[in-house]
Amino acid sequence: MERAIAHMDLDTFFVSCERLKNSVLEKQPVIIGGDDRGVVASCSYEAREFGVRSAMPIRMALRLCPEARVIKGDMEYYSNMSHLVTEVIQEKVPILEKASIDEFYLDLSGMDKFFGCYQWTNEVADAVMKNTGLPISFALSTNKTVSKIGTGESKPVGKLEVKALDVRPFLNPLSIKKIPMVGPETFQLFSRLGVKTIKTLSEMPVHVLQELVGKNGTTLWKKAHGIDETPVVPYSERKSISTENTFSQDTIDIQNIRSVLSGMVEKLCYQLRHEKWLTSTVSIKIRYANFDTETKQCRIPYTSADHTLLRYVLELFNKVYTRRMRIRLIGVRFTGLVHGLHQMDLFEDTEELISLYQTMDHLKDRFGPSSVGRASGLIL
Repeated sequence: MERAIAHMDLDTFFVSCERLKNSVLEKQPVIIGGDDRGVVASCSYEAREFGVRSAMPIRMALRLCPEARVIKGDMEYYSNMSHLVTEVIQEKVPILEKASIDEFYLDLSGMDKFFGCYQWTNEVADAVMKNTGLPISFALSTNKTVSKIGTGESKPVGKLEVKALDVRPFLNPLSIKKIPMVGPETFQLFSRLGVKTIKTLSEMPVHVLQELVGKNGTTLWKKAHGIDETPVVPYSERKSISTENTFSQDTIDIQNIRSVLSGMVEKLCYQLRHEKWLTSTVSIKIRYANFDTETKQCRIPYTSADHTLLRYVLELFNKVYTRRMRIRLIGVRFTGLVHGLHQMDLFEDTEELISLYQTMDHLKDRFGPSSVGRASGLIL
């Protein structure tokens, strides 16, 4: 049976959410971000025409597009809208993968017997727009890579089907930058070799690609040929990462406990960013010396930033620690995970803070997760 995989992507999601609240923003250049020391979290197509891009310093964006409206983002609002879109899609498809806060994969294989996969996908998209007011684009093809590329080519509010026989003709003229795994460094590497289109890349021997980019060479070769066996992983908010610490001696030293929590949160946040996850639910567990165990959790806007998550963790600890008893164990768990590239709180953080996180993550990648950390997480 031929696979039928659809990719759906909400168009300029943050901007579209703001336009729901304020129709004056329609067809205006809009930048979502923090203050003038921050960076662009998202921007409208009208702003992009002036060269504005995500992650660009807002000061630079305003030099390119002085007429742009700058709006401080509301991640809680965006997270709630993302959950609403997820609920609408989940009701209508057999297998849904939530790839990020604004991206979804649908496995409709076999549905053509009953309804027609393209018509089904089109009705799902219409349901999203009708129930949420948010514009959404989609592409339907035989695998995740082609459908994702197709969505990018169809935006905004695009609808595209790339059938099996049309995959190679569709991919061939496109820039290799369109392949999801090709980042700026890889693009520069191949550009220096004169390889700029997917067709040219597909004509390279697989062993040459392996020599150039290592073990990813085979995967890159397959994607250039429109081959991708990656399954659609059913969406579940049960995905989680967690850590626990059992004290060598039961303790009532609150300052020490807070330091331990800080270190635990920092390690979990590094794991989130390293694996490109965002969390929407924070849980904390404490076990007293008499083995009584209590837990508490809260729903939060999607994030993977240490200082944001540490604030929630400490607030939960203050709420759950209600007895003046010694503590034997503490634990932190992040659940409701989705893949996402918004690795920092782009609405609150400055360029300097984002740069600091990126530098710390780079050092941890190179020298190990414990090589650098917050002073508050050190146990003295």
